[in-house]
Amino acid sequence: MAEFSTILEMVRNLGLAFAAFVGIYLAWKRVAAATRQADATLQQAELARRGHVAELFNRAVGQLTDAKLEVRLGAIYTLRQIARDFPDLAEPTFELLSTYLRENSAKYEGVQPPVDVREITKTLVDHMVLK
Repeated sequence: MAEFSTILEMVRNLGLAFAAFVGIYLAWKRVAAATRQADATLQQAELARRGHVAELFNRAVGQLTDAKLEVRLGAIYTLRQIARDFPDLAEPTFELLSTYLRENSAKYEGVQPPVDVREITKTLVDHMVLK
């Protein structure tokens, strides 16, 4: 009878071990699915953020030629922040500001340029110093 009891104990232990492995496998599958879901959510959030930045960029570009100084300054500050927060957009942003400055610098020869032009110059100089 002791042998039978030992065999039953071994079968029970094997069953418990098998159940534990099945449980671990199912938990691993659940964690893998949750990780994929989290990754997809992060990708969606990043796409939404980049879409928002693209909208801000386009709006700021349009505001560079606004008649009101405060609107132009807001556009410059927005572009500066975009360049800081998104390194892959820094070069296009600084190229845009450089082009804007080149196209409009002839208007201010011999006269002190307005605040917005000085801010663009300061932004570009800061960029060149940090490079």
